[in-house]
Amino acid sequence: MKALLTLLLALCLPTAWAHKPSDSYLTLTVKATATEGQWDIALRDLDFALTLDADGNGEITWGEVRARHADIAAYATQHLRVTADDKPCSIEVGAQQIDEHTDGRYSVLPLALRCEVASPTTLALTYTLFADLDPQHRGLLNLNVRGAARSAVLGPQQPTQSFDLGEVNRWRQFADYVREGVWHIWIGLDHILFLLSLLLPSVLVWQAVKKKWQAVSSFSEAFIDVLKVVTAFTVAHSITLSLAALGVVELPSRWVESVIAASIVVAALNNIWPRVVGRLWMVAFGFGLVHGFGFASVLADLGLPRDALVLALVGFNIGVELGQLAIVIVFLPLAFALRRTALYRRWVMVGGSAVVALLAAVWFVERAFEVKLLDL
Repeated sequence: MKALLTLLLALCLPTAWAHKPSDSYLTLTVKATATEGQWDIALRDLDFALTLDADGNGEITWGEVRARHADIAAYATQHLRVTADDKPCSIEVGAQQIDEHTDGRYSVLPLALRCEVASPTTLALTYTLFADLDPQHRGLLNLNVRGAARSAVLGPQQPTQSFDLGEVNRWRQFADYVREGVWHIWIGLDHILFLLSLLLPSVLVWQAVKKKWQAVSSFSEAFIDVLKVVTAFTVAHSITLSLAALGVVELPSRWVESVIAASIVVAALNNIWPRVVGRLWMVAFGFGLVHGFGFASVLADLGLPRDALVLALVGFNIGVELGQLAIVIVFLPLAFALRRTALYRRWVMVGGSAVVALLAAVWFVERAFEVKLLDL
């Protein structure tokens, strides 16, 4: 029981914006005589590192960003090193602009690389942006070489990566995005809480006459219930993840994130006052469609060409499923072993669901009305 409670408490440690992880978007185009690019870095991340909000009013204005352009450029270039054929390239930052991504405003840094080798055969990047401040931060690279596109995920676990400019290693790209999908579900607190809210009653049966939860009689019964829920959630979010990432369907990020928070409230409250019993897979499927749009935001912002995007999409989706499977493997045996205890039925099932519902309600208000309630 202690292990399960520890897991739930750790998951319930709130973050103000619990879905979108910290990402930057780096695009480099290698031409015959020059290498150019663009680097989009979230203003919220730069504010944390450089304190852009000079007056401390919680809003970063264009004037405050413009006044710190030199500092932003210096900070960024200190954390990106590029070599061509093992020889260093200098990085020049042009006039900066502001752009809107699905999760907020970004500083856009035009890049011009000056390399000693005119037509390099290899390009190596060492990426350490925010490595000392946020170990979860990732840089999503879109590398274009003579019309061929490739992608990679840059971060603390593999800060230096080398690319053969004459060869596109699709398997390496695929593995990068599988790993990113696993990581994304593990740090996507709202997705995890929604899934756990649906899994909590899987080892219990609601007795309508007695109005209380009773333990299931067999593990197979619980396993089948979990299988239905996870399968429905997987199918649903895979559909919308694909549609959104490929640009077929687009929904406002604010709407998507608000409904994701609302889905957690509904799932958690259903554990306290059961209204949907025995058909939770339908809830998982319905709200899973919305969660898929949330998953897609990290890929949509990268702006990959269609061939590279499809590869990233498949790898990312497989990674998400592997991340979900790991959560289920840890949770289900623990929950089943503790299903007969009053502590599980009252404190974990009901008490934990109440905490989750309250936290998700705060997220909903923050996202729907663009206010900040948790100063975290």
